[in-house]
Amino acid sequence: MPNLEGREGEYLTERLTDEAVRFLEAERKGPFFLYMTHYAVHTPLQAPEKLVAKYERKIERLGAKVNPVYAAMVETLDTSLGRILQTLEKLGVADDTLVILTSDNGGLSDVTDNEPLRAGKGFLYEGGIRVPLIVRWPGRTRPGSTVDAPAIGTDLFATIAEATGADASTAVDSRSLVPILTGEKQSLAGDLYWYYPHYSPQAKQPGAAIRSGNWKLIEHYDPPAVELFDLSEDPGEQHDLAATVPEVRERLLQTLHRELREAGTRMHTPNPNFKPGGAQ
Repeated sequence: MPNLEGREGEYLTERLTDEAVRFLEAERKGPFFLYMTHYAVHTPLQAPEKLVAKYERKIERLGAKVNPVYAAMVETLDTSLGRILQTLEKLGVADDTLVILTSDNGGLSDVTDNEPLRAGKGFLYEGGIRVPLIVRWPGRTRPGSTVDAPAIGTDLFATIAEATGADASTAVDSRSLVPILTGEKQSLAGDLYWYYPHYSPQAKQPGAAIRSGNWKLIEHYDPPAVELFDLSEDPGEQHDLAATVPEVRERLLQTLHRELREAGTRMHTPNPNFKPGGAQ
């Protein structure tokens, strides 16, 4: 980070939080936007020694199968969020500030447990793409309430735009979640799509997916396969219904292909230099 000079012995999560607090203190008199993207929790797994020791003792006492370093990293992240919320309160702007907490992907299966969801980071199963989304918006949302409506990361653009009074009419790939958050609506129209034509280090299984209501279809590219799940009955995606309800399978597959074409997606192509059993 060229604009952030490190200090001996400091922990990155704590340092980034220090900088965030300084920013809030400097900008408290006017509208501000803080985009706080921690490196935690992510590899390389590193955490303060005292916190790691704390979880090593706790794991030994409880007999739990938990990575103590990862657990310590999660605590530093929780502490960071707490400090930011406390700063907003201290500055007297908490009631006028929209706070959104989310993530980019599901937990890494090697060090986390995403059950009852299937798999983890790098996969198109729910364990890889379902993430936390927690919103604090005093006066607009009801504290402690939950919403079951499916949403996707790109929806945050239109949501923030509407919340701040900005024009998001050109955000064709973003739906404002404001009506959901305020209780005006129970769901939003539209399907959700994922296109991931990569051999991720975890799954090594490129593909695409569509969610339409409670139906979720995954098209795997290598090897070719199609899976269909009813998330209302099977959130763990253990029962493939592709052969059981072929009419839903074909409808969603055609919708997925049409969306990829209309979006101008740069589609994957075969590698002419591919040699089975060798380097790709």
